[in-house]
Amino acid sequence: MISHPLLPKLRQLKLSAMVLTLDVRAAQATQRQLTPLEFLALLLDDELERRDQTRLARHLAQSGCDSQKSLAHFDFSAAPGINRTLVQELAMCAFIAHHENILICGPTGVGKSHVANAIACEALKRDFRVLSRSTQRFLADLHAARASASYSRMLAKVLAVDLLVLDDFGLQPIPPQGAQDLYQIISERYEHRSMIITSNRAFEEWTDVFGDTLLASAALDRLTHHAHTLIIRGPSYRQRGRKKESAGYVPASPTEHPSEVMSEQTT
Repeated sequence: MISHPLLPKLRQLKLSAMVLTLDVRAAQATQRQLTPLEFLALLLDDELERRDQTRLARHLAQSGCDSQKSLAHFDFSAAPGINRTLVQELAMCAFIAHHENILICGPTGVGKSHVANAIACEALKRDFRVLSRSTQRFLADLHAARASASYSRMLAKVLAVDLLVLDDFGLQPIPPQGAQDLYQIISERYEHRSMIITSNRAFEEWTDVFGDTLLASAALDRLTHHAHTLIIRGPSYRQRGRKKESAGYVPASPTEHPSEVMSEQTT
């Protein structure tokens, strides 16, 4: 493949990846008696698909989303309290076009971050610009940007993305400057861009996170307006996994070697 006679010309046209399926498509064209235009259409479809996959992979890396945490990988049976219909509807991403927000609350380990990430991945597939960070890291990055004089550039990027995902809001205290930054972003994105925020705190506790009642009231008023709310209840998925592992553990007797017990369990 590397020495294919058409490779220099394809490389010149910036179509060098087309050589990866060229021989296979040529064989199919002969077998199916395709016309030259049909053969060319197959090659162009391959190239377009490769470019789409490359672009999606690049945007995934830039966004901070995890491609493994998709809706296909989410166990809805383990979270019976979640509104599955609403999640699937939100995954169509119409809320982004309408500049609406999504607020996801629930205890630790019930899948809030997974759902937020899955919706963000669907947004990327639809060519929306996405940025996903934990709230603490996001505010730390803003603080570092201010110290390095790159704050304006970073703020412009944050305000420009179609969807901003802030995970674990309220997990740690927000410093005064962080609260100011967060208010500015919520205020400027209001009715212009969408946000997804996850939190293990009840909504009535969100005001306490800001540490400033007036600032919190103004920010949350904008954040909750035009917002879809998901409340996920139930036990921690991670804790259920640990309990299953513990239930399957057989301790070694004083006369047994640990490796022997391991061998018995895996056979």
